[in-house]
Amino acid sequence: MIARVFPIVPAVLAAGVLVGGCKREPAAQAEEAGASVTVIGSETVVVVDSIQLRTGPVVSGTLMPERRADVRAELAGTVLETYVDPGQRVKRGTLLGRIDDRAVRDAYLSAKAAVRSAGQNRELARRNAERNDRLAAAGAVAERDREAAASAAANADAAYADAQARLTQAADQLAHAEVRSPLDGVVSERHVSGGDVVQTGDALFNIVDPRSLELAGTVPAEQVVKLKPGAPVEFTVSGYAGRTFNGTVDRINPSADPATRQVRVYATIPNAEQGLVAGLYAEGQIGTDRRTTLLVPLSAVNQRGVTPMVLVVKGGRVAQQAVELGVRDPATDQIEIRGGLEAGDTVLVGAATAIQPGVAVRVEPADVGGER
Repeated sequence: MIARVFPIVPAVLAAGVLVGGCKREPAAQAEEAGASVTVIGSETVVVVDSIQLRTGPVVSGTLMPERRADVRAELAGTVLETYVDPGQRVKRGTLLGRIDDRAVRDAYLSAKAAVRSAGQNRELARRNAERNDRLAAAGAVAERDREAAASAAANADAAYADAQARLTQAADQLAHAEVRSPLDGVVSERHVSGGDVVQTGDALFNIVDPRSLELAGTVPAEQVVKLKPGAPVEFTVSGYAGRTFNGTVDRINPSADPATRQVRVYATIPNAEQGLVAGLYAEGQIGTDRRTTLLVPLSAVNQRGVTPMVLVVKGGRVAQQAVELGVRDPATDQIEIRGGLEAGDTVLVGAATAIQPGVAVRVEPADVGGER
Protein backbone atom coordinates (compact mmCIF):
# COMPACT_ATOMS: atom_id res chain seq x y z
CA MET A 1 0.00 0.00 0.00
CA ILE A 2 1.36 3.42 -0.95
CA ALA A 3 1.43 5.95 1.82
CA ARG A 4 0.01 9.42 1.17
CA VAL A 5 1.76 12.73 1.83
CA PHE A 6 0.53 15.13 4.54
CA PRO A 7 0.41 18.04 4.49
CA ILE A 8 1.22 18.80 0.85
CA VAL A 9 3.31 21.94 0.62
CA PRO A 10 4.05 23.35 -2.89
CA ALA A 11 7.10 21.34 -3.81
CA VAL A 12 8.04 23.00 -7.07
CA LEU A 13 8.31 26.50 -8.50
CA ALA A 14 7.05 27.21 -12.01
CA ALA A 15 9.91 27.86 -14.37
CA GLY A 16 8.69 27.45 -17.96
CA VAL A 17 6.31 25.74 -20.41
CA LEU A 18 6.66 23.79 -23.61
CA VAL A 19 6.08 25.72 -26.84
CA GLY A 20 2.84 24.49 -28.50
CA GLY A 21 2.99 20.70 -28.75
CA CYS A 22 6.62 19.72 -28.31
CA LYS A 23 7.05 16.26 -29.92
CA ARG A 24 9.96 14.04 -30.72
CA GLU A 25 10.01 14.86 -34.40
CA PRO A 26 10.44 18.65 -33.99
CA ALA A 27 12.93 18.04 -31.20
CA ALA A 28 14.92 15.67 -33.38
CA GLN A 29 14.86 18.17 -36.25
CA ALA A 30 16.06 20.90 -33.90
CA GLU A 31 18.91 18.72 -32.73
CA GLU A 32 19.96 17.91 -36.30
CA ALA A 33 19.88 21.60 -37.20
CA GLY A 34 21.84 22.53 -34.10
CA ALA A 35 18.96 24.71 -32.89
CA SER A 36 17.38 24.65 -29.46
CA VAL A 37 13.85 23.80 -28.38
CA THR A 38 12.11 26.53 -26.42
CA VAL A 39 9.93 25.62 -23.45
CA ILE A 40 7.57 28.21 -22.05
CA GLY A 41 5.24 28.28 -19.04
CA SER A 42 4.64 26.32 -15.85
CA GLU A 43 3.16 23.06 -17.11
CA THR A 44 6.29 21.54 -18.60
CA VAL A 45 9.20 22.68 -16.41
CA VAL A 46 9.52 22.71 -12.64
CA VAL A 47 12.31 23.62 -10.25
CA VAL A 48 12.62 21.08 -7.44
CA ASP A 49 12.34 22.44 -3.92
CA SER A 50 12.65 20.80 -0.50
CA ILE A 51 9.53 20.56 1.66
CA GLN A 52 8.37 19.25 5.02
CA LEU A 53 6.75 15.88 4.26
CA ARG A 54 4.33 14.18 6.65
CA THR A 55 3.61 10.48 6.20
CA GLY A 56 1.71 7.78 8.07
CA PRO A 57 -0.83 4.97 7.83
CA VAL A 58 -3.49 5.11 5.13
CA VAL A 59 -7.14 4.94 6.23
CA SER A 60 -10.25 4.59 4.11
CA GLY A 61 -13.93 4.16 4.73
CA THR A 62 -17.34 5.79 4.50
CA LEU A 63 -18.07 9.19 5.99
CA MET A 64 -20.81 8.92 8.59
CA PRO A 65 -22.47 11.51 10.83
CA GLU A 66 -20.81 11.63 14.23
CA ARG A 67 -24.19 12.34 15.84
CA ARG A 68 -27.36 10.74 14.54
CA ALA A 69 -30.66 9.49 15.93
CA ASP A 70 -32.94 6.74 14.70
CA VAL A 71 -36.35 7.85 15.94
CA ARG A 72 -38.62 4.84 16.60
CA ALA A 73 -42.22 4.48 17.65
CA GLU A 74 -42.68 4.22 21.41
CA LEU A 75 -46.42 3.82 21.00
CA ALA A 76 -48.43 1.46 18.80
CA GLY A 77 -51.15 3.02 16.70
CA THR A 78 -52.03 4.85 13.51
CA VAL A 79 -49.84 7.70 12.30
CA LEU A 80 -52.20 10.68 12.12
CA GLU A 81 -49.80 13.08 10.40
CA THR A 82 -46.14 13.79 9.66
CA TYR A 83 -44.76 17.32 9.66
CA VAL A 84 -41.28 17.02 8.13
CA ASP A 85 -39.69 15.73 4.93
CA PRO A 86 -36.17 14.42 4.14
CA GLY A 87 -33.64 17.26 3.90
CA GLN A 88 -35.56 19.50 6.29
CA ARG A 89 -33.67 21.09 9.18
CA VAL A 90 -35.08 20.56 12.65
CA LYS A 91 -34.29 21.68 16.18
CA ARG A 92 -34.27 19.56 19.29
CA GLY A 93 -37.92 19.13 20.32
CA THR A 94 -39.36 19.85 16.85
CA LEU A 95 -42.63 17.95 16.31
CA LEU A 96 -41.97 15.36 13.60
CA GLY A 97 -45.27 13.46 13.61
CA ARG A 98 -48.26 12.40 15.66
CA ILE A 99 -49.66 8.95 16.49
CA ASP A 100 -53.31 8.29 17.43
CA ASP A 101 -53.45 8.58 21.22
CA ARG A 102 -57.08 7.70 21.98
CA ALA A 103 -56.30 4.41 23.73
CA VAL A 104 -53.56 5.85 25.95
CA ARG A 105 -55.54 9.04 26.55
CA ASP A 106 -58.34 6.99 28.11
CA ALA A 107 -55.76 5.24 30.31
CA TYR A 108 -54.34 8.64 31.26
CA LEU A 109 -57.75 10.03 32.25
CA SER A 110 -58.48 6.87 34.26
CA ALA A 111 -55.14 7.15 36.06
CA LYS A 112 -55.80 10.81 36.78
CA ALA A 113 -59.16 9.95 38.34
CA ALA A 114 -57.53 7.18 40.38
CA VAL A 115 -55.05 9.70 41.79
CA ARG A 116 -57.87 11.98 42.92
CA SER A 117 -59.70 9.08 44.59
CA ALA A 118 -56.56 7.77 46.26
CA GLY A 119 -55.75 11.28 47.47
CA GLN A 120 -59.14 11.64 49.10
CA ASN A 121 -58.82 8.24 50.79
CA ARG A 122 -55.36 9.18 52.03
CA GLU A 123 -56.61 12.39 53.61
CA LEU A 124 -59.50 10.59 55.29
CA ALA A 125 -57.22 7.84 56.65
CA ARG A 126 -54.73 10.40 57.94
CA ARG A 127 -57.43 12.38 59.82
CA ASN A 128 -58.81 9.16 61.30
CA ALA A 129 -55.32 8.12 62.45
CA GLU A 130 -54.70 11.54 64.03
CA ARG A 131 -58.05 11.42 65.84
CA ASN A 132 -57.32 7.94 67.23
CA ASP A 133 -53.91 9.12 68.40
CA ARG A 134 -55.55 11.89 70.46
CA LEU A 135 -58.21 9.55 71.88
CA ALA A 136 -55.61 6.94 72.74
CA ALA A 137 -53.60 9.56 74.61
CA ALA A 138 -56.71 10.37 76.66
CA GLY A 139 -57.43 6.68 77.24
CA ALA A 140 -60.69 6.87 75.26
CA VAL A 141 -59.84 4.10 72.68
CA ALA A 142 -58.02 0.83 72.84
CA GLU A 143 -54.42 0.65 71.61
CA ARG A 144 -55.33 -1.83 68.93
CA ASP A 145 -57.84 0.67 67.43
CA ARG A 146 -55.12 3.32 67.27
CA GLU A 147 -52.77 0.85 65.55
CA ALA A 148 -55.47 -0.15 63.06
CA ALA A 149 -56.07 3.49 62.15
CA ALA A 150 -52.32 4.08 61.69
CA SER A 151 -52.08 0.98 59.46
CA ALA A 152 -55.01 2.18 57.35
CA ALA A 153 -53.31 5.57 56.91
CA ALA A 154 -50.08 3.88 55.79
CA ASN A 155 -51.98 1.74 53.27
CA ALA A 156 -53.72 4.85 51.94
CA ASP A 157 -50.34 6.55 51.46
CA ALA A 158 -49.09 3.52 49.50
CA ALA A 159 -52.22 3.44 47.34
CA TYR A 160 -51.81 7.15 46.54
CA ALA A 161 -48.15 6.66 45.59
CA ASP A 162 -49.11 3.74 43.31
CA ALA A 163 -51.81 5.86 41.65
CA GLN A 164 -49.28 8.66 41.10
CA ALA A 165 -46.84 6.23 39.46
CA ARG A 166 -49.56 4.92 37.16
CA LEU A 167 -50.49 8.48 36.21
CA THR A 168 -46.86 9.29 35.41
CA GLN A 169 -46.59 6.17 33.25
CA ALA A 170 -49.82 7.04 31.42
CA ALA A 171 -48.61 10.62 30.89
CA ASP A 172 -45.36 9.32 29.40
CA GLN A 173 -47.30 7.05 27.06
CA LEU A 174 -49.48 9.96 26.03
CA ALA A 175 -46.41 12.11 25.36
CA HIS A 176 -45.06 9.39 23.04
CA ALA A 177 -47.95 10.09 20.71
CA GLU A 178 -46.08 13.27 19.75
CA VAL A 179 -42.87 12.27 17.98
CA ARG A 180 -40.20 14.93 18.49
CA SER A 181 -36.60 15.36 17.33
CA PRO A 182 -34.01 14.40 19.98
CA LEU A 183 -31.32 16.68 18.49
CA ASP A 184 -30.59 19.60 16.18
CA GLY A 185 -29.98 18.32 12.68
CA VAL A 186 -31.45 17.38 9.33
CA VAL A 187 -34.08 14.75 8.53
CA SER A 188 -32.29 12.15 6.40
CA GLU A 189 -35.11 9.58 6.18
CA ARG A 190 -38.84 9.51 6.81
CA HIS A 191 -40.14 5.94 6.98
CA VAL A 192 -43.86 6.59 7.55
CA SER A 193 -46.71 8.75 6.29
CA GLY A 194 -50.12 9.66 7.60
CA GLY A 195 -52.38 6.61 7.83
CA ASP A 196 -49.60 4.07 8.40
CA VAL A 197 -50.05 1.71 11.36
CA VAL A 198 -46.91 1.28 13.46
CA GLN A 199 -45.89 -0.98 16.30
CA THR A 200 -43.61 -0.13 19.19
CA GLY A 201 -40.03 -0.09 17.91
CA ASP A 202 -40.85 0.61 14.25
CA ALA A 203 -38.55 3.13 12.50
CA LEU A 204 -40.14 6.53 11.96
CA PHE A 205 -37.41 9.08 11.15
CA ASN A 206 -33.62 9.36 10.90
CA ILE A 207 -32.07 12.61 12.09
CA VAL A 208 -28.39 13.45 11.47
CA ASP A 209 -26.21 16.32 12.60
CA PRO A 210 -24.15 17.24 9.49
CA ARG A 211 -21.86 19.65 11.36
CA SER A 212 -19.43 16.88 12.28
CA LEU A 213 -18.67 13.69 10.37
CA GLU A 214 -16.70 10.60 11.28
CA LEU A 215 -14.34 8.49 9.18
CA ALA A 216 -13.80 4.95 10.43
CA GLY A 217 -10.81 3.13 8.95
CA THR A 218 -8.35 0.39 9.80
CA VAL A 219 -4.57 0.36 10.12
CA PRO A 220 -2.14 -2.55 10.63
CA ALA A 221 -1.67 -3.46 14.28
CA GLU A 222 2.08 -2.76 14.10
CA GLN A 223 1.42 0.88 13.19
CA VAL A 224 -0.89 1.58 16.12
CA VAL A 225 2.06 2.37 18.38
CA LYS A 226 2.62 5.53 16.31
CA LEU A 227 -0.98 6.69 16.59
CA LYS A 228 -2.56 8.82 19.26
CA PRO A 229 -5.77 10.84 19.58
CA GLY A 230 -5.39 14.27 18.04
CA ALA A 231 -3.11 13.12 15.19
CA PRO A 232 -3.93 15.01 11.95
CA VAL A 233 -5.73 13.24 9.11
CA GLU A 234 -5.88 14.52 5.54
CA PHE A 235 -8.11 12.79 3.02
CA THR A 236 -9.91 12.98 -0.30
CA VAL A 237 -13.57 12.19 -0.90
CA SER A 238 -15.17 10.61 -3.96
CA GLY A 239 -17.12 13.25 -5.84
CA TYR A 240 -14.88 16.11 -4.66
CA ALA A 241 -12.11 15.93 -7.25
CA GLY A 242 -9.03 18.02 -6.55
CA ARG A 243 -10.05 18.86 -2.97
CA THR A 244 -8.55 17.66 0.29
CA PHE A 245 -10.11 17.77 3.75
CA ASN A 246 -8.68 17.65 7.26
CA GLY A 247 -9.66 16.00 10.50
CA THR A 248 -8.15 14.51 13.65
CA VAL A 249 -7.98 11.05 15.19
CA ASP A 250 -10.67 10.91 17.86
CA ARG A 251 -10.28 7.38 19.26
CA ILE A 252 -8.53 4.09 18.59
CA ASN A 253 -10.08 0.68 19.12
CA PRO A 254 -8.24 -1.12 21.94
CA SER A 255 -8.39 -4.52 20.20
CA ALA A 256 -7.38 -5.75 16.74
CA ASP A 257 -9.50 -7.86 14.41
CA PRO A 258 -8.19 -11.42 14.96
CA ALA A 259 -8.71 -12.31 11.30
CA THR A 260 -7.07 -9.30 9.61
CA ARG A 261 -4.79 -8.04 12.42
CA GLN A 262 -6.13 -4.58 11.69
CA VAL A 263 -7.14 -1.99 14.29
CA ARG A 264 -10.07 0.33 13.71
CA VAL A 265 -9.39 4.05 13.99
CA TYR A 266 -12.04 6.80 14.15
CA ALA A 267 -11.35 10.31 12.87
CA THR A 268 -13.55 13.32 13.48
CA ILE A 269 -14.13 15.57 10.47
CA PRO A 270 -15.37 19.12 11.20
CA ASN A 271 -18.08 20.08 8.73
CA ALA A 272 -19.35 23.41 10.05
CA GLU A 273 -20.02 24.74 6.54
CA GLN A 274 -21.63 21.39 5.65
CA GLY A 275 -19.70 21.09 2.42
CA LEU A 276 -19.35 17.33 2.84
CA VAL A 277 -22.15 14.80 2.54
CA ALA A 278 -22.39 11.66 4.67
CA GLY A 279 -22.30 8.28 2.97
CA LEU A 280 -19.43 9.02 0.55
CA TYR A 281 -16.22 7.00 0.35
CA ALA A 282 -13.11 8.73 1.70
CA GLU A 283 -9.42 7.82 1.63
CA GLY A 284 -6.77 9.57 3.66
CA GLN A 285 -3.63 9.34 5.70
CA ILE A 286 -2.82 9.84 9.35
CA GLY A 287 0.22 12.08 9.74
CA THR A 288 2.61 10.39 12.17
CA ASP A 289 6.08 11.13 10.72
CA ARG A 290 7.66 14.33 9.37
CA ARG A 291 10.85 14.81 7.36
CA THR A 292 12.43 17.18 4.83
CA THR A 293 12.42 15.76 1.29
CA LEU A 294 11.83 16.56 -2.40
CA LEU A 295 8.67 16.21 -4.47
CA VAL A 296 8.10 16.30 -8.23
CA PRO A 297 4.96 15.83 -10.35
CA LEU A 298 4.28 12.20 -11.16
CA SER A 299 4.21 13.09 -14.87
CA ALA A 300 7.92 13.91 -14.67
CA VAL A 301 8.93 10.32 -13.85
CA ASN A 302 9.36 7.63 -16.50
CA GLN A 303 8.73 4.32 -14.73
CA ARG A 304 8.57 2.12 -17.81
CA GLY A 305 12.09 0.81 -17.33
CA VAL A 306 13.80 -1.03 -14.51
CA THR A 307 15.06 2.23 -13.01
CA PRO A 308 12.79 5.30 -12.73
CA MET A 309 14.09 8.21 -14.81
CA VAL A 310 13.47 11.93 -15.10
CA LEU A 311 14.64 14.48 -17.68
CA VAL A 312 16.64 17.38 -16.28
CA VAL A 313 18.06 20.48 -17.90
CA LYS A 314 21.82 20.71 -17.37
CA GLY A 315 24.05 23.16 -19.19
CA GLY A 316 21.22 24.07 -21.55
CA ARG A 317 20.65 20.45 -22.67
CA VAL A 318 18.28 17.66 -21.72
CA ALA A 319 19.78 14.79 -19.74
CA GLN A 320 18.37 11.60 -18.27
CA GLN A 321 18.69 11.15 -14.53
CA ALA A 322 17.98 8.00 -12.54
CA VAL A 323 16.01 8.65 -9.34
CA GLU A 324 14.95 6.77 -6.24
CA LEU A 325 11.22 7.13 -5.52
CA GLY A 326 9.44 7.40 -2.19
CA VAL A 327 5.82 7.86 -1.24
CA ARG A 328 3.18 9.18 -3.61
CA ASP A 329 0.39 11.66 -2.99
CA PRO A 330 -2.54 10.69 -5.23
CA ALA A 331 -4.42 13.86 -4.30
CA THR A 332 -1.84 16.10 -6.04
CA ASP A 333 -0.15 13.56 -8.36
CA GLN A 334 3.24 14.25 -6.79
CA ILE A 335 5.85 11.74 -5.75
CA GLU A 336 8.78 11.86 -3.34
CA ILE A 337 12.33 11.77 -4.70
CA ARG A 338 14.70 10.13 -2.20
CA GLY A 339 17.76 10.18 -4.41
CA GLY A 340 19.10 11.38 -7.79
CA LEU A 341 17.95 15.01 -7.59
CA GLU A 342 18.82 18.06 -5.52
CA ALA A 343 16.87 21.16 -4.62
CA GLY A 344 17.16 23.66 -7.49
CA ASP A 345 17.34 21.06 -10.31
CA THR A 346 15.18 21.86 -13.35
CA VAL A 347 12.95 18.93 -14.37
CA LEU A 348 10.82 18.50 -17.51
CA VAL A 349 7.23 17.38 -16.97
CA GLY A 350 4.16 16.66 -19.05
CA ALA A 351 4.56 17.06 -22.82
CA ALA A 352 8.18 18.18 -22.42
CA THR A 353 9.16 14.61 -21.47
CA ALA A 354 8.95 13.80 -25.20
CA ILE A 355 12.18 15.79 -25.80
CA GLN A 356 15.13 13.49 -26.43
CA PRO A 357 18.21 13.54 -24.17
CA GLY A 358 20.96 15.72 -25.62
CA VAL A 359 18.62 18.22 -27.25
CA ALA A 360 19.43 21.84 -26.43
CA VAL A 361 16.57 23.67 -24.72
CA ARG A 362 15.91 27.26 -23.83
CA VAL A 363 13.61 27.92 -20.86
CA GLU A 364 11.52 31.05 -21.07
CA PRO A 365 8.89 32.17 -18.52
CA ALA A 366 5.34 32.63 -19.76
CA ASP A 367 4.10 36.21 -20.00
CA VAL A 368 1.27 37.27 -17.74
CA GLY A 369 -2.05 36.51 -19.42
CA GLY A 370 -0.50 33.82 -21.60
CA GLU A 371 0.60 36.21 -24.43
CA ARG A 372 4.12 36.53 -25.79
